[in-house]
Amino acid sequence: MLKIQNLTKIYPGGKKAVDNFSLEVAPGKIYGFIGPNGAGKTTTIKCCTGILNFDQGEIFVEGISLKDDLVAAKRIMAYVPDNPDLYDYLTGIQYLNFISDIYEVSQEMRRQNIMEYAEAFGLNQDLQDLIGSYSHGMKQKLALIGAFVHQPRLLILDEPFVGLDPKSFHILKELMNRLCESGSSVFFSSHILDVVEKICEHIAIIQQGRLIYSGTMSEVRGNQSLESIFLEMTDDERN
Repeated sequence: MLKIQNLTKIYPGGKKAVDNFSLEVAPGKIYGFIGPNGAGKTTTIKCCTGILNFDQGEIFVEGISLKDDLVAAKRIMAYVPDNPDLYDYLTGIQYLNFISDIYEVSQEMRRQNIMEYAEAFGLNQDLQDLIGSYSHGMKQKLALIGAFVHQPRLLILDEPFVGLDPKSFHILKELMNRLCESGSSVFFSSHILDVVEKICEHIAIIQQGRLIYSGTMSEVRGNQSLESIFLEMTDDERN
């Protein structure tokens, strides 16, 4: 579903944020992406979503090259950043209809999906209000509804659980699982290792822009906790 080949991203001034990074995310999988602050997680994600250009390598979404047809790749993916920057002067329902229009979601499907997801996240009574009146958590929920509304083949999330209340936390996990059951994939970064350990079948660990591990959770964890393994791996990389 997502194939990253030899990705390299160099920022002005020569800082190599991502260094020859390769990874594959299979259909129907929830893939956790972890690493220390500044390791290159968000840069990698922004390259995968077409927000940032990259210097070397290739990225494919369900076989579509971002270099060859970025719009076609974006049509089948959705992305929610760690701090959603939404349109404050739209109402919640106007924003969701705008997103639905971009992805050409039918009127029937959008009504059904918006109603279902808004009710799940407890936002159905707030959709007529301006987004500027929303709290950070409400904005995050609205961005998530917008991501799910067109049933993406690939859902990419950057720190999706930060700021969510416990119920919404649980709802998001359920929706991620349901999306994967339909054959789509989820690729998300998180610093909450307990969550990654519980819901991900596969993980990738990045350090200083380089992939230092990718594989199944059981393979990397063994009899230890993910937190212990993560600290050992990243400490080894620094020393």
